[in-house]
Amino acid sequence: MIKTNMIDQIAYELLRAEKRKKAVSKFVDQYPELDEALAYEVQERLIEMKCKEENTKRIGRKLGLTSKAKQEMMGVHEPSYGVLLESMQLFEGDKISISPFIHPKLEPEIAFIFDKELKGPHVTVADVLNATKYIAPAIELIDSRFHGFSFTLQDAVADNSSSSRFIIGERFYSPKEFDLKLMGMVFKQNGEVVATGAGAAVMGHPARAIAWLANRLYKVGQSIQPGEIVLSGSLSAAIKIEPGDHFSAEFDGIGTVEARFIE
Repeated sequence: MIKTNMIDQIAYELLRAEKRKKAVSKFVDQYPELDEALAYEVQERLIEMKCKEENTKRIGRKLGLTSKAKQEMMGVHEPSYGVLLESMQLFEGDKISISPFIHPKLEPEIAFIFDKELKGPHVTVADVLNATKYIAPAIELIDSRFHGFSFTLQDAVADNSSSSRFIIGERFYSPKEFDLKLMGMVFKQNGEVVATGAGAAVMGHPARAIAWLANRLYKVGQSIQPGEIVLSGSLSAAIKIEPGDHFSAEFDGIGTVEARFIE
């Protein structure tokens, strides 16, 4: 009962922090028993609350902490994952207000859209590519609910891995046409290059991150379903968003996705 109360309380406080745009302190200080497994239970509870409050549904997953640099910074040895909801999806051409967010940042990612179930425990890169119908350029708006974007792995997992919104480019491609490991990316802010990267920045191959996800989900009795979207994890560092910013992420062979932000 105590565990259930803790899970409900943390999920409620995270949802309230998002709705009120008020950052909270790390929960591991208050709840030292909050380990990674419990944090994913909090995430599940948070998603249930959001689906009910926002009258929305799950449409996919996202990966976080997929680069070695980020893992070392966080003192962890593996990625994290979160859930994508229909209410999180934005579209190119939208003028996006940053007023609903606490401290938003943007990341360039590759979106995978599946037409076959991907179920662990032994999913490989080849299995991921075989189950993927389309890939597309994407950008994810992340927004930690913790003060100063400072958190432990457990806190980040509970907070749905800092997910907030995402945009997928409008052109879809078969992954079989590309070597995703070598796919280059140029990330621009107001016309200036702020980062470059390649698919290999994501665990050596973006599909390897998704294989990890499928195998990790197997441990909690879940799988990636046909029709779901999975964001691979960022190909570069996240960039802070300011009102008036225009961002573009251009990927070799699959085009560009753009976002404009207002007050």
